[in-house]
Parts: sequence; structure tokens; C-alpha cells
Amino acid sequence: MGKPVNTSDRLLAEIKERSGQEVNACIQCGKCTAGCPMVEAMDLLPRQVMLLLQMGNEKEVAVSRTPWVCASCFTCGARCPRDLDLSSIMEAVRLKVLRPRDAKVLSPGDLSVEMLKELPQQALVSGFRKFSR
Repeated sequence: MGKPVNTSDRLLAEIKERSGQEVNACIQCGKCTAGCPMVEAMDLLPRQVMLLLQMGNEKEVAVSRTPWVCASCFTCGARCPRDLDLSSIMEAVRLKVLRPRDAKVLSPGDLSVEMLKELPQQALVSGFRKFSR
């Protein structure tokens, strides 16, 4: 019998596939958080998002405002001593929320009423544009 796949391993593999980034390479130095211009609007700090992903706590990251507040300004990546692109990781998290694994299209009916009310309109329009063809 094969070794069971750890949920955390599966999450990290999916994030790596979508972002090209190795979340486990993060050493929790906090430079990403220190340089982030949007940190005051975030409920989880960028460093905390990375830690939660490393621990496999996908649900806490998925319900957080942080991936949606991320401005993708690349300041975090420029400061990272491990050359991680946190902007790509945040995009991968947004995609994971908006587009379930192996989904081919995204329609408004796929999202709950709460998600439609809470998610930024820009994210919704972007998701529909990317995944409705």
C-alpha cells in the first residue's frame, strides 16, 4: 500500500503548481510583512499567510481578506532573502478560492451568496474573465 498523501503536502503542491513558488522555502524572517504597503488593511500578515500555508491551514487563509487586499506590488518579493514571489502565492490562493481544483469554468452560480457579497468586484470580474471560456 502506498504512503497516504498529507493534506498539507497536497496544498503546497497545488500552490507550487499555480504560482511556481515553494512555500516551504519561507524562513519566516518577516521582511515581506515589514515592507508591505497594504499590511494595515490585512487581517493576516503576509508572513502569517506563509506559515498557515506551510502548516496546511488552507481554510484560515481562504477566509482571510489578505489575499484580496494584496496589491501585487512585488515589494515582498524584492525584500525576500529566499527570492519568493509572495504576489504569485497570493494569486494562487485567490485562484484556489475562486476556482476549485479541476474546474473548467467559473459562473456566478458556483459561488455562494456570501462570497458574491464579500469578494472584491475586481476579483470576481477577473475570475469570470479568466475562467468562463
